[in-house]
Amino acid sequence: MNTLHSLRFRLSISPEEYLAYYKGQAHDAIARSEDGRRVQFPAKALQAHITHQGIHGLFELRFDANHKLLELKRLGD
Repeated sequence: MNTLHSLRFRLSISPEEYLAYYKGQAHDAIARSEDGRRVQFPAKALQAHITHQGIHGLFELRFDANHKLLELKRLGD
């Protein structure tokens, strides 16, 4: 049976800060989950969420029992 796990966290990344991810200077994004855990995931997962204002809001990261990223979903502001 494949158990799914998830963590929620807020992101506030300016367009200028995102350029480091886009240019490949930063390969991983790091955040702090709502329950205080450190969350590290591939920065390329952020691409779907970039706007002219950057990346902002409440996100949910879903992963499997082997910590493989399954989905990064924006939940709201």
